[in-house]
Amino acid sequence: MVRTPLTPGERERGERFGVLLREARGGRSMVEVAAAAGVSAETLRKIETGRAPTPSFFTVAALAYALGLSLDELAASAALPVMDGGAAEALSA
Repeated sequence: MVRTPLTPGERERGERFGVLLREARGGRSMVEVAAAAGVSAETLRKIETGRAPTPSFFTVAALAYALGLSLDELAASAALPVMDGGAAEALSA
């Protein structure tokens, strides 16, 4: 299976998501938050730095729960604007 390269907008969305997670983590360590979410610290590091801009839904949900964030907040931060003037596009799979 060949993965389609990410668009600049998708990469930017991943970076925004990483910033949101870092801000929500606050003074908690990456290891502490990763353990609470049931993911590896390396996975969290990659997401926070934008190297893994499209984490799975279950990873996102677990991180949201561990950080006390709602999925609605995360979806809003990750929305891509639609160029035709319509509403913001929801998270893509």
